[in-house]
Amino acid sequence: MPDMLVRLYDLPDGAPFNARIAESGLRVRRADSWDRPRVAAFIRKHFMETWATEADRAFASTPITAYLGIKDNEIVGFAVYECTRPNYFGPTGVREDLRGSGLGAALLLRSLESMREIGYAYAIIGGVGPAAFYEKTVNATIIPGSETGIYASLAEILPEPGQ
Repeated sequence: MPDMLVRLYDLPDGAPFNARIAESGLRVRRADSWDRPRVAAFIRKHFMETWATEADRAFASTPITAYLGIKDNEIVGFAVYECTRPNYFGPTGVREDLRGSGLGAALLLRSLESMREIGYAYAIIGGVGPAAFYEKTVNATIIPGSETGIYASLAEILPEPGQ
């Protein structure tokens, strides 16, 4: 899975995404310190342990570098940045039944806006799965030669498929 690069000085306006998710009772907010155990539990339940470990680093930053998707006071999505490495976005995820709702785009844009606010001109989206989503939403481009990148060491700890 390659890395992608996004120009933070050329982001689309996040307001239409926020308006769209609000119609479905969804909202995005920055995580608070007391969200830490709920975020970890959400990620472990819906995604994977390595993502939970990576996202936990967001709570060591001030301000916390995590945004949450909320519906009915429940965490239904998350996005983190500055966790894998400086200037990296991710991991991120939305509960399966809410994919396509616009929440992933709203989380992505709010995170990238925060990265721009701290001074970055570009951001790296590490080890992307849905490249078409990032291309469409923020005009991200694949970084040539990044197929293994910094995530190559994960192969040492993850089981082979089918094990």
